[in-house]
Amino acid sequence: MSESIHIKQTIVVRARPDVLYRLALEPKRRAKWDPNLAKAEYEGEGGRLANNSLVRFKFTRRLLGLSFTAKYGQLQAPQRGGWESVRHVGPLEKLTQGWTFKPMPGGTEVTLTVHGKVRYKWVRVPVERVLHNMVATTLLELQRTVDAQGAQLMEDMGRELAEKQKADQKAAKAAKRKK
Repeated sequence: MSESIHIKQTIVVRARPDVLYRLALEPKRRAKWDPNLAKAEYEGEGGRLANNSLVRFKFTRRLLGLSFTAKYGQLQAPQRGGWESVRHVGPLEKLTQGWTFKPMPGGTEVTLTVHGKVRYKWVRVPVERVLHNMVATTLLELQRTVDAQGAQLMEDMGRELAEKQKADQKAAKAAKRKK
């Protein structure tokens, strides 16, 4: 009995959609900046970014060092693209990743969507946590690669929000105790 995991996160990056499209989808470029990938290369000779081309990915040790083959699809430069695993990826029956790049004033809205179909129900929660972390770090590193100032600002805002939420929780607990 398999269960699905759907993760979708959006971030605004100060760069042109065509630049981000190549960085996110071209395997050799992606392996240089993405901390989640140890290796990414086309399968066979003279591979290029096109629908139905096969790519071999290898995750870092942090992601169990899993190796898998994926097939590119839905490529529409520079608006969107993605890939789908050909066979299972460790505890996942299927893993797909989709990118959309929407131009807007001052940059590009980048949306990363990851879908996974877990083979075993008991492994869903830890795998979902790992995938959430992977999506967040991938988007942050993409932003850091092209826009270091914006990435630092996003990281600081995230940290401040987390601290504010902790403070609010403590205040709520203290108010509950007083009653």
